[in-house]
Order: sequence, then structure tokens, then C-alpha cells
Amino acid sequence: MNVVVVGSGIAGLTAALRAHEAGHRVTLATKGVLGDGCTGLAQGGVAGIYGPGDSAAQHAADTMDAGAGLSDPAAVRVLVTEGAERIAELIARGVAFDRTTDGALELGREAAHQHARIVHAGGDATGAAISAALIAAVGKTSIAVVERALLTDLLLTSGAARGVRLLIDGTSTELAAEAVILATGGAGHLYAHTTNPDGATGDGIAVALRAGAAVADLEFVQFHPTVLAAGPAFLISEAVRGEGATLIDDDGRRFTFDSHPDGELAPRDVVSRAIARQAAAQGAPVRLDATGLGAAALSRRFPTIDRVTRERGFDWSREPIPVTPAAHYLMGGVVTDLDGRTTVPGLFAVGEVARTGVHGANRLASNSLLEGAVFGARAAAALTTDRFVPLRSLNDRGAAGSVPCPVVERGAQRRDETHPAFTRAALQQLMWDEVGLLRTGTGLAHALETVRAWAAAAPAPTGVAEHEDANLLLLAEVTADAALRRTTSVGAHHRVDAPEARTTTTTRPRTAILETV
Repeated sequence: MNVVVVGSGIAGLTAALRAHEAGHRVTLATKGVLGDGCTGLAQGGVAGIYGPGDSAAQHAADTMDAGAGLSDPAAVRVLVTEGAERIAELIARGVAFDRTTDGALELGREAAHQHARIVHAGGDATGAAISAALIAAVGKTSIAVVERALLTDLLLTSGAARGVRLLIDGTSTELAAEAVILATGGAGHLYAHTTNPDGATGDGIAVALRAGAAVADLEFVQFHPTVLAAGPAFLISEAVRGEGATLIDDDGRRFTFDSHPDGELAPRDVVSRAIARQAAAQGAPVRLDATGLGAAALSRRFPTIDRVTRERGFDWSREPIPVTPAAHYLMGGVVTDLDGRTTVPGLFAVGEVARTGVHGANRLASNSLLEGAVFGARAAAALTTDRFVPLRSLNDRGAAGSVPCPVVERGAQRRDETHPAFTRAALQQLMWDEVGLLRTGTGLAHALETVRAWAAAAPAPTGVAEHEDANLLLLAEVTADAALRRTTSVGAHHRVDAPEARTTTTTRPRTAILETV
């Protein structure tokens, strides 16, 4: 079978390698060059190795708890039971995860995990190590690699995906295939502040939407709590807090306990909102205090963070550093079953572009690399069958669930002069202000109206930037619409006009979660 994989993070590289090893003819297309994207930037690690007192059932429970009860139990069960095998596969492909002096895998702990179960490499360079190993593995195969190729459309035959249209050096190029695997990542550049690289403009989700694929949960956007609030966005790993660093206000008080009994190790959505509120109240960023860990431990465990913070003028072994939330991860995406199949025959989606049901309303730290490895492998194994099996959770979402692609007549409507002129920066600021950490019905409605006006007046895209803008406008519209229709607060979707609703969300009892694994 001819297979095109679009995207070269852990999900796309895993899918491409597994498909090649299964005897398929694989072409791997990537927007930048191999190694670009979010995987190579990942610091924390991969969850899934269980030490004494820990288990897959406990990992499942933590995943469900972080997801505010909206994670799909079947998808979570797949994630946690197949994770160790995928980590072993990464090791076999050459990923040198950090080990203790006795040779065992060194396990870290991050927020909302009840146990240390996260393997890491190079201290805080896990993603780079994984990316390098998988790229090296691809280089030893006959997989055809096409770089600097922007996905613009799916080729459809009788409603089935039969290839892709790519923009390469300004030229539109078509690649025919019997199956397409999307692994294009998320859409962090919907927002003014993001940890994502420049290429994260939602291309795969937008293309799938235009092809008629179902999407869901786009209102659930995760904002990482701790990004260095000095210079370009640079993530300070969750693992730093897992090792004992604390968040303090201007008075040196650990304010996150006001919001959750787990304080700094509460789920990301809770910590991010607590930081945003405290920063607004004091008129300055809050600070991450890692001084108690000591200079030697910081440089050994977090060499990349140690280097960057020092380059920006901070000695974090001696002084707390300013941090702020930034858009980090999209829990929603193209709806898939447990094998990556979408509602469009012949089209698969894996990694952040997909909505597998694993993350629910809020992703548990270090489950993203794991999801890419697990479901990338499953999609490759399912290439010869094409029967979409919907996940149960879409039938009981507490909101509209999957959404159709809006129909936008390009150029058919003059821009309403009450709206500002469209620029990507204006869109990103609008999304940050109105569809960000703290939302209101009025703000969401304003954002939706503005985005629709911009989209209606936008010309047909030609170059890369125009295609990216069109994709961001489409994603902004469906995201704002989904957030407006979900009138209760849950997980990463927080409505200030319904702040108490999160506590009334139905969450499955922990004992019931444990029984599913």
C-alpha cells in the first residue's frame, strides 16, 4: 500500500517507521525539515514506567483525574497498557534515557501524577533525543522524505482520502496514496503567547475539516503554567516543580494552595489560572523558586533550562525566576477511533492533531509523547482495515461534541468597519484576550463575530503565509464557537461567568477507573 505520512514528530515518525516495517511504501512529508516541530522541544519526558507502588491503573486514574472526567476510558486504557512497550521500542531505536547509578531507568514526577513514572533523556532534552533517534532510524530505510512541504488539501475520491496536495517552493504538488496519516501537530500560534514553534498553525486539523472529517474538543486548549517571562517564550519544564520547586507571589507566599490542595502539582489548568490571577492582582509575573534544589542538581537534571535562564540573565540557583502561562497543547482535534481512523475513509490522524479521547478536558503532563508513540504505532497496524469505530465519549460530551466545517464564502462580504483589520498578530491577540485562560460568553461572542468577519473578507490563499492564515482563521472560528457553546467550566475551558461549574462536573470514581485497566 502507498502511504503518505504528513508530519515528523514522534507520532509521524513512529507511524512511518511502523508502516515501512509492515511492508508499505511510505512517503514522509514535513512542513519544515526533519527535527522541526514540538517533539524536539519537549523537556519533561515520557510517562509510562511504573515503579514500586505504581501501576497502569494508577496512571489511568491520574490521566482521568487531570482530564476532569472527560477522558475516554477505552483510549486511556490503551495508552497506559501499551506505553511501556512503546518506551522499550524507543530504547531499541537508540533513545538513551537517563539511568540511575545501578542502571535502572531514572523516573521523574510531574504535576498531577501520584507517582514518579516519567523517563527522560539528557536531563531536560527528552524530545530532542527521541527525535534524533527516530530520524536516524528513518534514514536507514527506503522511506521517501519530502521536506519544506506545506499540506494544503486532501485528495478525495468518492469521499475517501487518496493522497495530499502540498505546496513545495511555491509549487502545488500532488502525492497519490491509498492512505494518509496526519501527524501535523497542534495550533499554538492561534495565540499571542505560545511555547509552540512557528509551524504550529493547525494545518492538519483545518485540512481535515475542509474534507469533512469530524473534529471535537477544540475548546480545550492547554496553557503551560511556567514559561520564562523574559524574552521569547521558553518553557520551564513541569519536572522542575516535580523535583520540588515552588511558585511564589511578591511576598514569597506559595499562592497555588489557595486554588488546589496539591499546590504547584495540581493539574495544569488549575495552576495556570492561579498564576494568571495572581499576576494580575500584583501587576507583575509570579516567580518559580528552584533555589532549594541547588546549583549542581539544577545543572545536572535541567541542563538546557539552566543554560537558557543564565543566558537571559538569571541565576536560578540563587534567585526565583519570573514565569507566566502560554498556549501549549490542544486536547481536541480530528476525531479518531483507537487505531487512528478518522470519519473520512483512508484518513488517519495521530499525535496532537488527533482527538483520541485520551486527554479529556486537560492533558496530564508527559502523556503527549506517549500518545504519539502509542497511537502512531496503532495507526500503522490498522492501515489495511478502514472501519471507523467511534469512541463512546462523543455521545455524552456535555456539549455539542464534534463540529462541522463552517462554510465561508471568501471575498463575498465586505469587512465590517467596526472590526480591526486582519493581521495574524491581531488574531492571536484576540484569541489570547477572549478565548484564552479566562473566558466569558460576551468575549467569546465578540471573538467569533470578529473572526467570521475576517474570514469572509479574506482572499483565496496562495503562498505559505496565506494558507497558514486561512487555517488559523478556520481553527479560531471553530474553537471560539465550541467554547461559546460549552456554557459550563471544565478542565482547560474556564468560563468566568460560570466559575463554580467545574466542581459539579461528573467525574468517574477513582475505584471505577481502576477497574477498567
